[in-house]
Amino acid sequence: MTHTKVSTIVCAFSAVFVGQAIASNDSVVTRAQVKAELAEAIRTGNIVTGESSAKLNEQFPHLYPQQAAASNVTRAQVKAELAEAIRTGNIVTGESSAKLNEQFPHLYPQQAAASNVTRAQVKAELAEAIRTGNMVEGESGVKLNEMYPGKYPTQ
Repeated sequence: MTHTKVSTIVCAFSAVFVGQAIASNDSVVTRAQVKAELAEAIRTGNIVTGESSAKLNEQFPHLYPQQAAASNVTRAQVKAELAEAIRTGNIVTGESSAKLNEQFPHLYPQQAAASNVTRAQVKAELAEAIRTGNMVEGESGVKLNEMYPGKYPTQ
C-alpha cells in the first residue's frame, strides 16, 4: 500500500470516530456535577460495591434513608383511612400480624353482610332448627338431633 492510501484510510476512520465522539457528548457534565452526583449516591447508598451486584442501600437498608415514593393520595385521605381503620380495628399490632378486630372481636363493630332475608323469615328458620334439633352443640360441632336422636322428630 502506498503512503497516500494509508493516510486516506486513517483520515476516514478518524473522521468516523471523531464524529461519534462529538455526537455522544451532547450533554457535557462538569466536574462539579459529577462530584455532586457521587456525593448524593454515597449519601443514599446508590453505589454498587464488591462482587455482589446489589447496591449498598439494598444490602444495608437500615443505614440509608428510605427513598420517598410518589403518592397520589392527599393527606386528608390518609387521615380519613387511618380513622376508619382505627374505628373498625383493621390495624395490625405487634409481631403477631393479627388485626385488632381479629384479636378482640367484641370491641369492634361487625361488618354487616347484605341479606335479602326478612327478620320474620330468620325467626321462622330458628324456630324450625330448634324444633328439629338442627343446631350445633357448643364446641363439638355435632348437631343436637345427632347427639340425641330420640328427642327430635326424624325428617
